[in-house]
Amino acid sequence: MLVRGGVSVVSDIKIGITGLPGSGKTYALLRVIDMLREEGIVVGGMINEPVDEAREASAEEPSEEVKEKVPGPRVSVKGKRKVGFTVRDLMTGECVQFASTDIESKVMVGKIGVDLNTFEQVGVKAIKNACRKAEEGVEPDFQECDLIVIDEVGKMEVESEAFVEAVKEALDAEKPMIITLHKKSRNPLLQDIRRRDDVRILEVTPTNRNILPYKVVRLINGENI
Repeated sequence: MLVRGGVSVVSDIKIGITGLPGSGKTYALLRVIDMLREEGIVVGGMINEPVDEAREASAEEPSEEVKEKVPGPRVSVKGKRKVGFTVRDLMTGECVQFASTDIESKVMVGKIGVDLNTFEQVGVKAIKNACRKAEEGVEPDFQECDLIVIDEVGKMEVESEAFVEAVKEALDAEKPMIITLHKKSRNPLLQDIRRRDDVRILEVTPTNRNILPYKVVRLINGENI
């Protein structure tokens, strides 16, 4: 076991959170991140945020106050039309929009174009930094994270070869990990993750989404449930 912030953490537990669209994956993950940070766990990795018509400007660089808090994603308002996605580095707070109805790209999800280069500059970098150990950080302000978060392994993200390789690296890292998974995709990476013996898959539903975060935190803390 590893001890981080006075809390015993299983060094290699990997938890996959899956569920249908609208089931509450983002809600559950947000709650888990908040609960772990309250326990002193340093969370690294990346998280995607939907952009709807009401907040297209929200992909701007966060203020210093927001960066310090490094919040989780904002949940898209139900009924609002999605016009894009941002990716956020959970350690630094850096946030960029990488998908938009205004982007022309070979990679399209419906009417949304995906800029894989922009996504990789923040998202893939965040995953790779989260995998690093303290002794591997040459930057004077480098801080090792205790737990890796990847949100999500979905249709857009797996179009990036660099992302696929970063996810594989994270799965092999000796750190606990929480990864959200597209439920129905038959992408080879997703199928490989589902088949792994060291990944525990939990499905979130509208019924259990308020309870599931507590179960995830107990697993991260080493409880056998």
